[in-house]
Amino acid sequence: MNKAYKFRIYPNAEQSIIFAKTFGSCRFVFNRYLGKRIEIYKTDGKTMNYYECAKDLTGLKKEAEYDWLKEVDSIALQASLENLDTAYQNFFRRVKHGETLGFPKFKSKRNNQLSYTTKTVNSNIKIKDNHITLPKVGAVKIKLHRSVPENYILKSVTVSKTPSGKYYASILFEYEKVIIPVEMRNPLGFTICI
Repeated sequence: MNKAYKFRIYPNAEQSIIFAKTFGSCRFVFNRYLGKRIEIYKTDGKTMNYYECAKDLTGLKKEAEYDWLKEVDSIALQASLENLDTAYQNFFRRVKHGETLGFPKFKSKRNNQLSYTTKTVNSNIKIKDNHITLPKVGAVKIKLHRSVPENYILKSVTVSKTPSGKYYASILFEYEKVIIPVEMRNPLGFTICI
């Protein structure tokens, strides 16, 4: 069972800069590969899938012109490609069912809602002592207004910034399913566990 909690976070000035770079880099990656997929479809009648985009992104980061992509969380960039692939799959599913199309759109710099998602890989995200540790950002102060259970697996974190300049972390947890047996006797005398 998955459950998400949203907490306010308080980055320092240096961390705010890293967040801004990550928001921009994720937008760049989404737009670049949306453009590439459109261009390839127009010229060849084919498209790039997520794996082809991810492979191309790895090569792109090695080019000196795009060296700045190494400054941000690589998992967030991959998540941006996953979001693009999901948008494409949703578009084609709607076309197949004769619904309103809704082709994926380019992300604007003027969008006031900034966010990116990063996933847990090898315990790279941790919550400890009123801080959350995020890749490339480090330990960010977090206001834990509710307790985080001990029997959870931290799946992903979506960092967002509101137009008023407040930062939030939406944390997705996976809980182990706990089944509590309840014994009852049926009229035939058998024990039933629910």
